[in-house]
Amino acid sequence: LSPDKIQIGRHPSKQNSKLKPPGIKNIVLVGSGKGGVGKSTVSANLAISLSKLGLSVGLMDADIYGPSQPKIMGVSGKPKMGGEGGKLIIPLKGYGITLMSMGFLVPQNEAVVWRGPMLMGALEQFVNQVDWGNLDILLIDLPPGTGDVQLSLAQKCDLKGAIIVSTPQDIALLDVIRGLKMFEKVEVPVLGIVENMSIHICGKCGNEESIFGEGGVKKTADEFNKEFLGE
Repeated sequence: LSPDKIQIGRHPSKQNSKLKPPGIKNIVLVGSGKGGVGKSTVSANLAISLSKLGLSVGLMDADIYGPSQPKIMGVSGKPKMGGEGGKLIIPLKGYGITLMSMGFLVPQNEAVVWRGPMLMGALEQFVNQVDWGNLDILLIDLPPGTGDVQLSLAQKCDLKGAIIVSTPQDIALLDVIRGLKMFEKVEVPVLGIVENMSIHICGKCGNEESIFGEGGVKKTADEFNKEFLGE
């Protein structure tokens, strides 16, 4: 299967109905205000943790330009077509998680150079034309920031909510606030905020040090009345 085989160039649906395959009970976004905060790593670990609790979990890598879930989840190969009428994309599996990523469709070192309509067409197909099966939850690993992907998925998908990942630095917290405001505008509830890279533990002496500062994410969560999910 290659990108041109799944009609990547078409425009997203203009229908008013929200996208959610019938077998998926809940769709949750995992986002961040800026890159480099470990959002994809948190998404992968959250997916596996939920799976260990007995839930059926899917993970969709929505970072079309910089997909990282194939590497994080240790999965390679190309999806095939199947399902009813052979028109559905059959996702891959890793650690018991159902996976879909643009990283499965293009060579690792090849750049994806697409404009917005092509990008959104691909994402809509990832949601609605992948044979996800029956899932308790589909986690969507967003690209960083507050751009087209975040807005379009928030507007087009039937979402349970969003989780925001941040590091403790002041500059990262500014972007968290922008993310909170964005989800508020598109009426997607923020389920909570995760603080990543909270503590560095020295490999030689075991000393714990908060090299990026401490307490900032919890303070921001409290300020905006959002749940602090952990560090």
